[in-house]
Amino acid sequence: MPTILRNILAVIAGLFIGGIVNAGIITLGSDLIAPPVGVDPNDIASIKAHADQYGIRHFIVPFLAHGLGTLVAAFIVTKIAISNQKKLSYIVAAFFLIGGAMMAFMLPEFWIYSIFDLLFAYFPMAILGWSLAGKKN
Repeated sequence: MPTILRNILAVIAGLFIGGIVNAGIITLGSDLIAPPVGVDPNDIASIKAHADQYGIRHFIVPFLAHGLGTLVAAFIVTKIAISNQKKLSYIVAAFFLIGGAMMAFMLPEFWIYSIFDLLFAYFPMAILGWSLAGKKN
């Protein structure tokens, strides 16, 4: 298989599996830390209406989902790709970062959490995933 094709497939696999990890943690997270009373976590308007009821504990699960999804994606990219693993890890981190930034714009009420999330859940986790997978370049 040509290098470029394998690298593209590595990124696609990383994004897909990282997305599954992200979604799985978000889905299971509401069982661990329930949203505030009266909030439908699947409805942006409901979250905005109850923004004052959110505490730090409610942001643990989304941060873990974003960070671990990115970490797994970067790990998979590094294991599958033939070359440029670090750059490809950054590419998957950028995709996850774009998703996080979109969420930050949809929920500006949580700007402090969003800044923390955007700074620490994406590129640092991509570097960690790349490093745990063997730091190939």
